[in-house]
Amino acid sequence: MFSGSQEFSPLPSSPSSSRDSSSSSSSSSSSSSSLPAAPRRSPRALQRHGSLLAQYSALLESYTEGEIRQLISALVERYRQAMNSGGHELPLFPRAGSRRKRARARHKPCELRELEVSVSELGLGYESDETVLFRYCSGTCEAAVRSYDLSLKSMRSRRKIRKEKIRARPCCRPLAYDDDVSFLDAYNRYYTVNELSAKECGCV
Repeated sequence: MFSGSQEFSPLPSSPSSSRDSSSSSSSSSSSSSSLPAAPRRSPRALQRHGSLLAQYSALLESYTEGEIRQLISALVERYRQAMNSGGHELPLFPRAGSRRKRARARHKPCELRELEVSVSELGLGYESDETVLFRYCSGTCEAAVRSYDLSLKSMRSRRKIRKEKIRARPCCRPLAYDDDVSFLDAYNRYYTVNELSAKECGCV
């Protein structure tokens, strides 16, 4: 038991301890400043690029020397054709999506379509600003190939038929035509054109 109140004060820090603490703090700061910086991670784009290169190199290693030469010659020939056709460089490896779109475009069925054009745009020699609804046939006829078409194609490949201009596959053409079209030209002259627009389409 203690009588009265006593005040407890912290022990004074000795000079040696303060020097030790200051030296330790300075050494820690100097050591922290002297530590090497953490290595930066390479961008993911470069990582993906490296993985693609590894895949292509592994793919090329599976080819023989003759196959690699054929591949290079085919790529060079395709590049030369692209440059000669339009003067624009085309990608050597088109995307699969574009190939699927082109395939779908090639295999659309034969059907009737329409387009609003001016009479002058019809190419019939009339000068008029009047517009008409031009219906036309568009699509492929692969499903309508008959034995006649197959045999005709075989005769052409065997050079049994050489000089005649023939078509060894059915074509999407009008089976019937719409009503006659009448209009006034730029000189207020009245004209009527028959068999202008398609009414029904089919493979002929």
